[in-house]
Amino acid sequence: MSITNKDFDDKLHRIKIRLYRNYLPNKGGKYLARTAHEDVLSIEDVCSMMKTRGGFKGDYSVLLDNIKCFLKETAYEICDGYRVNMGFFSVYPNIGGTFDSAKEPFDPKKHKISFRYRTNPELRKLVSEIGVDIAGVSDANAFISKFIDNDRHLINDNCSPNDLFTIVGNKIKIEGDDDECGVFFVPVDDPSKAVKVKRIAENTPSSIIGVVPGITNIYNRIEVRTKYTGSKKYPLKEPRIITSDFIIAVA
Repeated sequence: MSITNKDFDDKLHRIKIRLYRNYLPNKGGKYLARTAHEDVLSIEDVCSMMKTRGGFKGDYSVLLDNIKCFLKETAYEICDGYRVNMGFFSVYPNIGGTFDSAKEPFDPKKHKISFRYRTNPELRKLVSEIGVDIAGVSDANAFISKFIDNDRHLINDNCSPNDLFTIVGNKIKIEGDDDECGVFFVPVDDPSKAVKVKRIAENTPSSIIGVVPGITNIYNRIEVRTKYTGSKKYPLKEPRIITSDFIIAVA
């Protein structure tokens, strides 16, 4: 079950994180935090959200064309050596490596060109508006590689309620009698509405077979929440959460 600070604050934005074992020497603390990335948004996605959420009243296609033109021109100016201030952040070119003398010519292999990003005060001020949900401890050796809809022979694509599915991965066996252990369909836009799979036919470290539950949200990630360690004598005290990198669309 996710640990959340929603009961302690009322933030405008929320970020989900997972905890990873800290193997850094002399750095203290048992775990390091890493963001649990949501789906990557495209320019089209952001422009669409400007229409549906941000209140933009203009034409979507004109907006999209103008934004793409703006970004293309921005990249052109950055490549000409300009730092471009985008309001919330700045982007600028950077030359790496060192020169042995003032007459040494530029060598693209030794003096590699990269692009740097710097946050501006407008963006840094938004930190106070972000709440953090801790989604449990992650295990780099545990993963979900495939979600197969057995009825329609689709892989990492979509499914429908009551379809038979197979999850393929590593160290994904469900163990633990807690309600928070199991297979869950987790909506991308609202993880709090996760739906647990009630019907499981097979449960092994490398595959889980079950039936898709009734789901109202279209886009979901697959999560296996388990205390499985490979040893029945030493189960985890708190469930480990294994999340798919891909998104399943539920018809």
